[in-house]
Amino acid sequence: MELLRNAVRPYAWGSRTAIADLLGRPVPTPHPEAELWMGAHPGDPSRVLGPDGDEMSLLSLLDDQPSHHLGAECVRRWGGRLPFLLKVLAADEPLSLQAHPSPEQAAEGFAREERAGIPRNAPNRNYPDPMAKPELLCALTEFHALAGFRDAQRTVRLLDALQVPSLRAHRELLAGQPDADGLRALFTTWITLPEHYLREVLPELLDACVAHVRERGEFALECRTVLELGEAYPNDAGVLASLLLNRLVLQPGEAIFLPAGNLHAYLHGTGIEILANSDNILRCGLTPKHVNVPELLKVLDFSCGDMRVLKGESLDANRTAYRVPAEEFELSRLDWTPAESGTVRVDSPGPQILLCTKGTVRLSCSTGDPTREVHVPRGGSVWLAASDPAVDVRPAELDGEGQAQIFRAAAGAF
Repeated sequence: MELLRNAVRPYAWGSRTAIADLLGRPVPTPHPEAELWMGAHPGDPSRVLGPDGDEMSLLSLLDDQPSHHLGAECVRRWGGRLPFLLKVLAADEPLSLQAHPSPEQAAEGFAREERAGIPRNAPNRNYPDPMAKPELLCALTEFHALAGFRDAQRTVRLLDALQVPSLRAHRELLAGQPDADGLRALFTTWITLPEHYLREVLPELLDACVAHVRERGEFALECRTVLELGEAYPNDAGVLASLLLNRLVLQPGEAIFLPAGNLHAYLHGTGIEILANSDNILRCGLTPKHVNVPELLKVLDFSCGDMRVLKGESLDANRTAYRVPAEEFELSRLDWTPAESGTVRVDSPGPQILLCTKGTVRLSCSTGDPTREVHVPRGGSVWLAASDPAVDVRPAELDGEGQAQIFRAAAGAF
């Protein structure tokens, strides 16, 4: 049971307030702060704080004592790697439109690019590792996202409402086959349009979206999104592609699971993200980075319909679990109020990270006499090795709204 010091990633789309406020630092920050990483990713591993103030990389600890920290079963399944990465993600601007491969696709693509001799850090590398990258995003604030292909017939209604002359033939294409195959055909057409055609069609689309918003039409939110993306990424095919996706607004505590092949983009808000410890990203647009359309089309899942929003499963008065089909991770949430302020026991056969997001919590475990205690303030996090005893967690101080909260990240069930 050790406190962590975690890396902040300063991507341009990040927030100047959200992560700094969580960590109790002055706001606004000089530069955008996009992600707070908790885990053993080689790019920025957490630092474990020893009792004497010394620090050691969590990655080094796992290398030195894999069975102690990960447990025998986790070592057997994941080869001594911590299989998940926990993040606080704070977006003030849209991220790239992207998807991730399945385990089989990742393994095949990685082997293929290794044979081709493409350096793993090359900008045109699609598969820097052989792992899948499922993700779960749980909102801390109102969180906006695009995720999964919208029901095709509803997209036809959207195109009907906009009445963009240069998209009329494309509307007919989807109306004639309003299913996954029709979406594949339309998406492929749009994502491969030459730039000169995009320069013609996108201004017409943006004008139509302005008119629809002014009329307070049925698709006003989708149109506002197109306008925002069109301003940030002029002449980008991803602006067109966004018309095909579900536009979501998550409230705090709501979550979405993004399996292999799900095309998505986070737009705005702060959330807890847990994902497999992988860097495999295939981008579609809304980015200056490498886009490989043929490889992307191999990965994308064009099945369509409403994106499921997870409310979480209540386990008892304090615990909520987010059940998803990911082998690499589990995410749950612990909440306390003045009426429900009892002790919760946290135990697991594998490694865990606990992150406090409201109030201050007290962790205690019996490692001898006396019992060891750690206080974790808002923004603080703790590493629990697989060999650690069970930990009792209870609020030490509720916040101004009478709440304390932690998120618990663990390896997937064995």
